[in-house]
Amino acid sequence: MSSNKPIGIFDSGIGGTSIWKEIHKLLPHENTIYLADSKNAPYGQKSKEEIIALSCKNTEELLKQDCKLIVVACNTATTNAIKELREKYDVPFIGIEPAIKPAALGTETQTIGILATKGTLNSELFNKAVETFSNIKIVEQIGHNLVQLIEDGKIESEEMTKLLEKYLKPMVTANIDYLVLGCTHYPYLIPQIKKIIPEHIKIIDSGVAVAKQTQKILQKNDLLNLSDAENTQLFYTNSDAAVLKSILGFSENVFEKDF
Repeated sequence: MSSNKPIGIFDSGIGGTSIWKEIHKLLPHENTIYLADSKNAPYGQKSKEEIIALSCKNTEELLKQDCKLIVVACNTATTNAIKELREKYDVPFIGIEPAIKPAALGTETQTIGILATKGTLNSELFNKAVETFSNIKIVEQIGHNLVQLIEDGKIESEEMTKLLEKYLKPMVTANIDYLVLGCTHYPYLIPQIKKIIPEHIKIIDSGVAVAKQTQKILQKNDLLNLSDAENTQLFYTNSDAAVLKSILGFSENVFEKDF
């Protein structure tokens, strides 16, 4: 059995396109629909109840478009709402959590850094993951205003550089050898981050792992698209589409839509 129904992906803005890129690279035959809820970004500053409500709204929009599986391409939405989504909707969900495990297992200095939103770092799911590696020193840093600057198209701005230096230099001083990016927006900052931290510090994000998990769940549920028909990749934003087009590097199939 195969399914040419689309994979649905949502995030609190454009950051989850970093996850979409890895999924599309691994599963090029799949149709996808991406929702950028930029109007409500960032989720990291919102209450758990607000995050659950927004995640349900996005899920229902994707289910209206007959999605066969939904990727919650947002660390904050995953850590705060995935349990409720799985209980409420009869569709497989793939969530995203900061990749603490590979960093904790790989560290030689016994110290790792995590750059994430307030919503992720304060979540129960995140704190359970941290407790698993109590033998490792974890330097946590909330990335105040990073998501908003990315959403505003200011990735290479002086303001961004100053914020990253403020957040990362104490981690370097603390002797981290792994930096975990705990927000799907942050991979777009890797070129900037590499200018600030020493070369030996390894940067980890969740993109490849999420793509592999998506493939695994599709196979398990007999939902892989085995059709040779041309596939479609659709992108919707409830804000100005210019930044989304810029981050994707193309403008076809990118639409503004109220949701």
